[in-house]
Amino acid sequence: MTFKELNISEPILKALINKEYETPTPIQEKAIPVALRGRDLLGIAQTGTGKTAAFAIPIIQQLNQPMPKGQKREIKALILTPTRELAIQIDECFSDYTKYTDLRHTVIFGGVNQNPQIDKLKKGIDILIATPGRLLDLIAQKYITLSHIRHFILDEADRMLDMGFIHDIKRLLPMLPKRKQTLFFSATMPSAIANLSKSILFNPVKIEVTPVSSAVDTIEQCLYLVEKPQKSDLLFSILKKEQGKSVLVFSRTKHGADKIARVLNKKGIGCEAIHGNKTQGARQRALTNFKSGKTHVIIATDIAARGIDITNLEIVINYDLPDVAETYVHRIGRTGRAGKSGTALSFCSKEEQTMVKDIQKLTGKRLNITSMD
Repeated sequence: MTFKELNISEPILKALINKEYETPTPIQEKAIPVALRGRDLLGIAQTGTGKTAAFAIPIIQQLNQPMPKGQKREIKALILTPTRELAIQIDECFSDYTKYTDLRHTVIFGGVNQNPQIDKLKKGIDILIATPGRLLDLIAQKYITLSHIRHFILDEADRMLDMGFIHDIKRLLPMLPKRKQTLFFSATMPSAIANLSKSILFNPVKIEVTPVSSAVDTIEQCLYLVEKPQKSDLLFSILKKEQGKSVLVFSRTKHGADKIARVLNKKGIGCEAIHGNKTQGARQRALTNFKSGKTHVIIATDIAARGIDITNLEIVINYDLPDVAETYVHRIGRTGRAGKSGTALSFCSKEEQTMVKDIQKLTGKRLNITSMD
């Protein structure tokens, strides 16, 4: 199937062809026709399955109408997302897809001066991408009203829950019009998320793609049994061997991410760390350097990594194994995207071995133990 067969309108098709996107991913193929009919949608999908386009394309198509003369431009679509990086990434996608339309969009998030964001809002926008805290701030200051919203998208709902945003979402819901289209996306469906979806969706169509275990099928997974003091030397030797490849290294803690970056930089491997304690500017610079190939190695914590979407990421390294098996699948799923192969290497100390059992149980795959030669 092609995008043309999904009845995508000409301005969006032109933008997609420019980006060399011709074939929709499974979630786009299933979600776009449903969303274009104006139905509410419950989408269960991992990061990296193409869900941004699955909600962005139908919204743009439905909003891309000539504006009556003299009518004030109001916010008609709200995309709520948990992290700054993800918000910026979604905004970049809207820039791509709205290229041949007259629609205006902007992104707002905390941790930076609000004035440039307010200036853009004052000029009038159709589509707003926001993180919950900054959105509530600017509503309280009367810079934003949600009374004209026709489309509401809640993205990465499970991560919203993990980051403690559920109360903010519950504060926002009564501010939205009763009549609107709601698209709800989550990678997992714990009971708190299932209950939230029931409270905000009207007769939704449920779409599920890439069950958690099958996301890892195209990825070569290797396990190194190594104690904590030796992890740093092992990482250095792997990175030297794989020089020039793009590598995402996961650390369990912010402090750990900084320490790994310091050690590698001292040894001549240029890299940067991103985590919640870094300023927004520093995180964005690190991501830009990584995406452009200026640096090939980035060290991240799980929450900061939610905003990393690199099409050709070749290697993911779990310097520390995560506390939850599903997080392992989220992490390694950043490589091997769009049918490409990828490699995931995991460092496992004695105390982390119970996590390996949980991972193997979840994925139904044995992790191959690799020697440290």
